[in-house]
Amino acid sequence: MRPVLIAFGRAVLSQLHFRMLLLTVLPFVLSVVLWGVLLWLGLQPMIDWLHAYFAEHGGFSVAGDVLGWFGLGAIKTVLVPLIAMWVLLPLMILTALIFVGTMAMPMIVRHVGNRHYPDLERRRGGSVWGSVWIAISSFIVFAVLWLITLPLSMFPPLTFVVQPALWGWLTYRVMAYDALAEHASAQECKELLYIHRWPLFVIGAITGAMGAAPTLLWLGGALSVIFFPVLAAGAIWLYVLVFVFTGLWFQYYCLEALAQYRALKATRVDASQPIKDIN
Repeated sequence: MRPVLIAFGRAVLSQLHFRMLLLTVLPFVLSVVLWGVLLWLGLQPMIDWLHAYFAEHGGFSVAGDVLGWFGLGAIKTVLVPLIAMWVLLPLMILTALIFVGTMAMPMIVRHVGNRHYPDLERRRGGSVWGSVWIAISSFIVFAVLWLITLPLSMFPPLTFVVQPALWGWLTYRVMAYDALAEHASAQECKELLYIHRWPLFVIGAITGAMGAAPTLLWLGGALSVIFFPVLAAGAIWLYVLVFVFTGLWFQYYCLEALAQYRALKATRVDASQPIKDIN
């Protein structure tokens, strides 16, 4: 676990760097503008559709009975807006992830690589399309599991278990590939992701817990509905900040692992070479 902790400390110091703090601005602004327009145009129609669907199919009575059984009957009055908010939340996460991945990660790679690993050869085994495919496919699985486990998020103890697990898997899948794409070859990337799968998952789980923190902003019942625009903007900024720090942590760990991997491989190759008679 020592390499994980060392990478964590280096990521914290880099996160405080002025250039890294600036990386959160553009993804945040673009996400807020995008979702400001989408919510202005589509939030009320979505709430109206959900309200009509619940009313037509008796959803309010069923939901009221279930919530009453758990002692949460007061939530019934804001149930439809809460459902709309929780359905939109994964999409907000996706936009933040895409903006950070396309705008911040290249800067993170250059920042860490140029400052700390200038002699590490860049073999470019990954690609933009590979990164996009992994991000989209992983997010689809994440979104499905998110929706399935959504009822569990109403109970805070389970929130602290389910959310970090989902985030840990998502960040492990996406960030580790992006961290190695520029410097490692395709084969090196495959081998390193297998060799270091458990430390990478630990990093993913810890950052998953950090990523679950913005979700707590949505657990305020009626207050979360009233202050929805403010909470949405705050959650997006926190997601962007967490994504940037996560990228730095994975970047430091993966580049150090790659450097040690190549050094060990070179040592083994040299040891296998026959000793020539220089006489």
